[in-house]
Amino acid sequence: MNRRLTIVVLTAVLLVFVGVDLLHAQGGPGRGRGPGFGPGRGRGFQGGRGGDKSFAEDHEVFFFLLQSGDKIKRTITNLENGVETLTESDDADVAAKIQEHVAAMYSRVDERRPIHMRDPLFREIFSHADKIVMKSEETDKGVRVTETSDDPYVAKLVQEHAKVVSLFVKNGHAELPKNHAVPKR
Repeated sequence: MNRRLTIVVLTAVLLVFVGVDLLHAQGGPGRGRGPGFGPGRGRGFQGGRGGDKSFAEDHEVFFFLLQSGDKIKRTITNLENGVETLTESDDADVAAKIQEHVAAMYSRVDERRPIHMRDPLFREIFSHADKIVMKSEETDKGVRVTETSDDPYVAKLVQEHAKVVSLFVKNGHAELPKNHAVPKR
């Protein structure tokens, strides 16, 4: 009888562990850090796995660029109403990914498919996306981008975003978990 009780108890414990593992494998809304059962923030770039139609591809390109920061040259010129940036690389593969990333992010802004919404700056930029005028020009080694706005506050947001992109280039993955301040109105 003791042996039978031991087997029943061990089986029950094993089923509990297997059940918990199966639940975790199902994913969930998460908190941008993997599977979970918390409130989450939707199924966007940080809100959980899967996301929209281009999530996986955008994610892959972004992480490739984070790992390639030492091969990227970036300049920022603040304009009265926004910013002009030049982002390039002598490495042809990196240059192509820069171009791909900029095109993908423009689509996200145009289609209101936000990313990185846990970061206050990104959340604020996407809430004012309709006030941003974006122009990009591919160069042989990357992209020249001009982003402007008739709204002075949105122009500040665009300038702050340009600084944060440069921080991603400089710091790579270490910059990703940081929150970035929203400028004062």
